[in-house]
Amino acid sequence: MHELRPWLRLIFRHRGRLVLGGVLILATLLSGIALLAVSGWFLTKTAIVGLLLAAGIQASINLYVPGGAIRFFAVSRTAFRYMERVYNHNLVLQLLTDIRVALFDRLSATGQQIRGDKSGAQWLSRLTADVDALDTLYLRLIAPTALAGVVTLLLSGLAWVLFSGAIALAVLLVLALALLVATVAVLLRTRRLSARLNDQQETLRGEVIEHLEGYAELLAAGRINDHAHGLMGQAHRLSRAQATVDTRVGWHNAATTLLVNITAVLALWLGFALFESGQVSGPVLVLLPIALLGLGEVYGMLPEAFGKFGATEAAARRLNRDVSSPKSELTSAQHELPEGMAAELNAVDIGHPGYAPLLTHFNLRLAKGEILGVVGDSGSGKSSFADTLAGMLPPLTGTVAALPCAYLTQTTTVFDDTVKANLLLGNPGATDAQLWRILEMVELAGRFANETDGLDTWLGSAGNRLSGGEARRLVLARALLNEAPLVILDEPFTGVDADTRNRIAPQIEHYLEDRTVVCLGHGPEALLATDRVIQL
Repeated sequence: MHELRPWLRLIFRHRGRLVLGGVLILATLLSGIALLAVSGWFLTKTAIVGLLLAAGIQASINLYVPGGAIRFFAVSRTAFRYMERVYNHNLVLQLLTDIRVALFDRLSATGQQIRGDKSGAQWLSRLTADVDALDTLYLRLIAPTALAGVVTLLLSGLAWVLFSGAIALAVLLVLALALLVATVAVLLRTRRLSARLNDQQETLRGEVIEHLEGYAELLAAGRINDHAHGLMGQAHRLSRAQATVDTRVGWHNAATTLLVNITAVLALWLGFALFESGQVSGPVLVLLPIALLGLGEVYGMLPEAFGKFGATEAAARRLNRDVSSPKSELTSAQHELPEGMAAELNAVDIGHPGYAPLLTHFNLRLAKGEILGVVGDSGSGKSSFADTLAGMLPPLTGTVAALPCAYLTQTTTVFDDTVKANLLLGNPGATDAQLWRILEMVELAGRFANETDGLDTWLGSAGNRLSGGEARRLVLARALLNEAPLVILDEPFTGVDADTRNRIAPQIEHYLEDRTVVCLGHGPEALLATDRVIQL
C-alpha cells in the first residue's frame, strides 16, 4: 500500500472536488434506491387497494404524492447520473494531468543514466499504461468503497426506523459480510496474481513494440516467425492468467450479489412477523427489501476494481522505482565556483557506470565569457563530457561545478506542436518579437513568415514538416532562447549546409558574446569562433 502513498497525496490535494464528486455519486445511488423503494411501495399499495375493492371493501389511495415522487426520483437519478459522469470524468482527467506533470517533474530530476536504463518501449509504458492504471484509485476504488459503506449504514438506519433494531443489526451484519467479500476477499485472492500479470503485460508490451521497431532486421535475419511465435506464446500465457483473475473476480461478484439478495430476503422474512402483528403495513414491508436490492449497483462495481488493485499497485511501484532517484549531485550548490569562473572540473573520470571511463583525470577551468571548443572523433567522449558538464551524467570520480546551463544535445527533438510552443520550451516568457528575432538569426523567419499561421504553424509528428537542417536550426534557436549564463552546444550545425552555417554562425556568436559557451564538434569547422580548443 505504501507504493500508492505519493500518488494518493497528489490526488487528495483536490479534496473539495473529490468530496463534491462523491456527493454526486451518492445522490445518484440514493435516487436510484429511492426510485426502487417508492415504486415497490406504490405497486404493493395499489395491488392491495385493488384487491380490497374487488372484494367489495371500501379503500382509497393517493396517486399523486407517490406518483410525483416516482417522477422526481426518476428525473433526479438521470440528472445526477449525467452531472456525476461529466464532473467525475473531468476530475479524473485533471487527476491524470497532475499525475503526469508530477511524473515528468520527478523524471526530469533524475540523471540521464537513470533514464537511459529503460528502453523507449518501457518509458512509453510508464507514461501511458502505468499512469492510466492510477485512474482507478478514485473513481473505481476510493469513491465506490466509501459510498458503499455510507449507503449500507443509511439502509441499516432505515431498517431501524421502519422495522426494529434487531432487523437493522441483521441487515448490517450481512451487508458488511457482502462488502468484505467484494473488497478485502477479492484483494487477498487476486493481489499478487494481478500484480504479476501487470508486470508480464508491461514486459510483453515492450517486446511487441521492439518487435515492430526491429521488424526489418528480424525479417532480414529470417527470425521474424520465431520471434512472433515467442510473443504469441507469452500472450497465451497472459490470457490464461487473466482468465484466472477474471474467474476469481466473477465468483466474488456472484457471492456479493447473493449476499445482497439474501439480505433482502432476510429483511422480508424478519419483517413479516411485524406485519402479522400489525406493526408495519404491507407496502412498508416491501419497501425495505426492494431498497436493499438497489445496493447491487454499487456493490457490483467493487470486485472488478479490487481485482485490479494489484495491477495498480504494481504500476505505482514501477513509477516510484524508475523516477525516484535523486538528482545528480554535481552542481555548484555542492562545490562553489571561484570568482569569475563558469565551470570547474577537478580530477574527473567521465563515463558510464559499469564501463571503462572515456576520460580520466580530466581537469578544466572555464572562465565566464569564454568560448571553448571541444573536438574529437566519434566515441571520443564529447557528448559524455557535455552531459557531465550539464549535470545529466554524474562523474565516476572527481568533482564538477558549473553555472546553470542551456544544453543543445546531439538529438534533434521537435514536438508535435506549433513553432511557438516548441520555442517557448527554451524560454516560456519570451515574446513573439523575441521568437521572430531568434528565428531570423537562424534563418527560419522567412520559412514561417510565408506560412498562413506564422508562429502557430503546426510542425507535425516529430517535426516531419521540416527538413533535417530546418529542424536542427529550430532546436538550436530554442536553446539560444534560454537565458542561462552557460550555453553548451553539441554539434549545433548537424544537417546544416556549409553556406547557411557560415551565415548564421557570426550572428549566434554576437548574440552569445556576454555568455560562456562550450561548443562541440568533429572538427574546428563545425564550431563557433572559439577562444581555445580542446582535442579529445
